[in-house]
Amino acid sequence: MTPQVFVLDAGGQYCHLIARKVREAGVSAEVRPSETPAVQLASARAIIISGGPSSVYEPGSPTIDPGILNLSGTALLGICYGQQLMAHLGGGRVEPGLEGEYGLATAHLDPQIPLFDALAQAQQVWMSHRDLVAAVPPGFAVTASTPTCPIAGMADIARNLYAVQFHPEVVHTLNGRRILDNFLFEVAHCEKDWNPTAQLDQLEEQIRRIAAARNVFFFVSGGVDSTVAYTLCLRALGPDRVWGTYVDTGLMREGETEFVESIFRSLGATHFHVEHARERFLDSLADAVEPEQKRHIIGQKFVDVQDAILNSGHFLNGDWILGQGTIYPDTIESGGTAKADLIKTHHNRVAGIQKLIEENRIIEPLASFYKDEVRAIGRQLGLPQEFLDRHPFPGPGLAIRCLCSAKCEPVEKIGNEGWLIPVHSVGVQGDSRSYRPVIAFEGMPEHDVATEVINRVARVNRAIAIVGSHAPIGEMSVHTAHLTKDRLSRLRAADSTVRRISHESGFDQKVWQFPVVLIPLGTPDRPDSVVLRPIHSVDGMTAQSVKMDQPILDAITRELLAQEGIASVCYDLTHKPPATIEWE
Repeated sequence: MTPQVFVLDAGGQYCHLIARKVREAGVSAEVRPSETPAVQLASARAIIISGGPSSVYEPGSPTIDPGILNLSGTALLGICYGQQLMAHLGGGRVEPGLEGEYGLATAHLDPQIPLFDALAQAQQVWMSHRDLVAAVPPGFAVTASTPTCPIAGMADIARNLYAVQFHPEVVHTLNGRRILDNFLFEVAHCEKDWNPTAQLDQLEEQIRRIAAARNVFFFVSGGVDSTVAYTLCLRALGPDRVWGTYVDTGLMREGETEFVESIFRSLGATHFHVEHARERFLDSLADAVEPEQKRHIIGQKFVDVQDAILNSGHFLNGDWILGQGTIYPDTIESGGTAKADLIKTHHNRVAGIQKLIEENRIIEPLASFYKDEVRAIGRQLGLPQEFLDRHPFPGPGLAIRCLCSAKCEPVEKIGNEGWLIPVHSVGVQGDSRSYRPVIAFEGMPEHDVATEVINRVARVNRAIAIVGSHAPIGEMSVHTAHLTKDRLSRLRAADSTVRRISHESGFDQKVWQFPVVLIPLGTPDRPDSVVLRPIHSVDGMTAQSVKMDQPILDAITRELLAQEGIASVCYDLTHKPPATIEWE
């Protein structure tokens, strides 16, 4: 099938999300490199230029063939960096903004243009940028604005050229679906030609083709992704050719090993084994502080354990390949597309895994899918709904929710803004990775202030509220802390408490994920604090912080403060962007 839409990849975190949204609308779409020559794209009814982490005025930044701007019969939509690139190449002006704009914003649209047909003038949109278009090119008119971004949209209607600074492809742009539909059907006049009804058959055939005569070996986590990938291979190849090992790293939640064993026995897994490797992982992580270092150590240790198992000959004889439950956000955030920025290295993209990829010894059936699509595939496979509804849990486990510090530092008051907590966490701002301290408010603010404060205070990327404490924030400090058994036990107990109360209250059904994080903020007798991070998302690429009802929050706070070593309980108020869902 010749696709009707090409999405040009300028390195944006949401590039493949755009293509997926187009396919959801029933229109065929493919992703191509941004520099693809215009002549190779001339058959398309529409071209969409993705966002990206670069600045258009910097040497070597992603670009497009300018001929795309003049293709007859092809509509063009630039998103975020795509808008800036269209302005830059068309004779407009792009420059750094006075402040960034990350997260929710209110845009005022021109409802008279086809792109915004049938939309109200004021719209909630999702922003992630610092550069902005300061002057539109000749022939273009301004079609949208926000208080921070006077040119949040532009169009040359006569030439079918449209652009927006915000991201209509993410769920937090409330009418983004309608904007994309307007572009596809009202502007580009696409026809519905995409219906992936044979998805399971296609996936199983792909597995058989890649595996050929080889067996498949999985390191399973018990999460939705690896379990769905394992089940697909089980169906495609049969139980004698699919092997699974669950590695007990010592970094898992309370009761997780027993739960995983029960799930895989129920799937009919003939060759399933639990490898107890707690000491090996914890010893290797004893001195690790920086999150990328942790992820690389954990990923490499997985490879080491895998090699030891396979070389022993206990599980596999003859030719084999490694199966993984990698999904698309894993590869995107690990810099897995040509110009994407590295946000965080996933354990399934470290050097040892990359070597296996180069040797053609990896099978990843879900690498083109997002979390909600994986759940849909799981439903087609007949996996239990209560399992598919489990909250996502990171492959590196509690290691990336137990933050460490190499030195002692006091907290710092920042005028009337709040307190600067010298614990660094990972963020994603303007499609780029950030690693910055946290700002804390005393008590829960009355309205959503996290985004505006982070946009204003450039040196932070995350905002938290202190909702309960044994000591005033000014008397607490960040202390030297590593990944020890005691701290992991403290986090495991806190996580168990939060999961129990949120399940009993029904709150866990109202959120997509609820990480519980331990940070080394406290006093000598109570050295750590717990951060609650409930969020809503669809695919993990963007997320909104979710506030819980006060009685539930009070119950959780009360029980956590009664636990040994916990100085305070905090609540993460930050959306993604500018923060990532996990802190590391």
